[in-house]
Amino acid sequence: MSYLYSDPPEFLPIPEPSKPYQGRKNCPWGTTDDVALDDLPEFEPFEGALLPRGTPLDKDDKLVVKSVELHKDKNKAAHRTNSFKHESLIIRRGQEFTLTVTFDRAYTPTDKVILEFTIGDNFLSDKETYIALDLGASTGNKWETKNTVKGNAVTVDIKPLADCIVGKYVMNVIVVTPLGKFRTKRNRNTDFYILFNAWCPEDGVFLNNESQRREYVLNEQGVIYNGETDNVSQRPWNYGQHKRGVLEACFFVLNSTNMPLDNRRYAANVARRGSAIINSQDDNGVLVGNWSNDYGMGTAPTSWTGSAEILLQYHQKSGVPVSFAQCWVFAGVLNTFFRCLGIPSRVITNFNSAHDNDGNLKTDIYVKKNGKMDRRRTRDSVWNYHCWNEVWTTRKDLPESWNAAGWQVVDATPQETSDGQFRCGPTSVKAIKEGEVCLPFDGPFVYAEVNSNVVFHSTNKLGQSEIERVNTTYVGTKIYTKAVGSNGVEDITLTYKNQEGEFKQCYTPATKNIANVQDTYRCKDDLY
Repeated sequence: MSYLYSDPPEFLPIPEPSKPYQGRKNCPWGTTDDVALDDLPEFEPFEGALLPRGTPLDKDDKLVVKSVELHKDKNKAAHRTNSFKHESLIIRRGQEFTLTVTFDRAYTPTDKVILEFTIGDNFLSDKETYIALDLGASTGNKWETKNTVKGNAVTVDIKPLADCIVGKYVMNVIVVTPLGKFRTKRNRNTDFYILFNAWCPEDGVFLNNESQRREYVLNEQGVIYNGETDNVSQRPWNYGQHKRGVLEACFFVLNSTNMPLDNRRYAANVARRGSAIINSQDDNGVLVGNWSNDYGMGTAPTSWTGSAEILLQYHQKSGVPVSFAQCWVFAGVLNTFFRCLGIPSRVITNFNSAHDNDGNLKTDIYVKKNGKMDRRRTRDSVWNYHCWNEVWTTRKDLPESWNAAGWQVVDATPQETSDGQFRCGPTSVKAIKEGEVCLPFDGPFVYAEVNSNVVFHSTNKLGQSEIERVNTTYVGTKIYTKAVGSNGVEDITLTYKNQEGEFKQCYTPATKNIANVQDTYRCKDDLY
């Protein structure tokens, strides 16, 4: 992209990885689902149980598990995950899936069998990382179950909670005897993935429109708009969220955020961490930004045509950042990450996008006497276009009047830090339009990108700064995304801002909420 005002940022080097803060905790938090649990004991004796010397653990009357069938084809079709090129079962939370356990003899009501599901290696029941389902219990299980017994086989319909942790789960079957618990040997063929579910009304990412669900979750092909406001062009992009290896790569990226597993239950948390880990600043994330036009040490941003190659390379090289990216590459890869996990998402292009460095909701441009920009004094800038993402989710962290499901801005391009990391969002699009910029996260920055005034300053003979003119219509002239079901454009400008005639009403509540907006920002009324 080109820069209409101010210089482009310098090449962004890969920083040293930051050290995670280790606080005082009662027990360690699990932050990854990629763990080896082969050492779980196959037999756990009950405390105080006496095992007579020489008593075999495989007594003839003990129920023995012969096989576990996950009905992958049937379940994947029902959960709309059959497009994934992956051998494991992949399901969406809040929706039933079916499995069958076959024993060496007929299952009876007196048998005590538990289906055990774990995620991570520090699993705790109260953190939803350990789920134990008693086949003999009609109520009380965390996940709903319904059994059908036929001879030696028990078919179980299981409905995970609509807010359960997304990630890779390990499954074991436990047979309980008076002596203790007999656990099946670890079988990686029964590991499975749980994703967010835009089809489930109880899930925070529920989207009540089938065409939009197909577009924003399932569609692998997209268009990203670029160019200039009066000369818009488009760039095809292959998101490739279902390609072989991409699912593992996306969960590798999620694991790399070091986010506590329990926090994965909420898409807003995943979105915020995702916006940080997709860029390499702070945390050795996926992509290295480069605006220097020198790409000899990597791949030029314009050479990328899709996300899969980038994510696969990052995973295969165990987290070495991939070079290089600019805004549309960051947005394209982040879009793949979200859609792969089941979060509805889309790429947005904002034409004449402002970059407000000091949070005063203005774009301040300083000019010399000859009319040229004073690059030494000017810190703000305007890009001819900038790309980011929107995700559809509820916001439990917002007040009740704002926490309903809606589009949230998430931006992975490293521009400014937020809570100490280069990230942006999630920011409510509705809040931006209504000028409520103090709601988390990063409202002032996003508001300025689409709705700031460009204020031109000059210096008088006394060395004092004076306002020469104000352009109230230049920033955020068009905000585009790909249309649902076609490669056409959808203009979503009015979801971010009011008509320019209503600009002053929109600007007022925003400025009231920002402490460092100067009261001296006064211009003639005809400038608005």
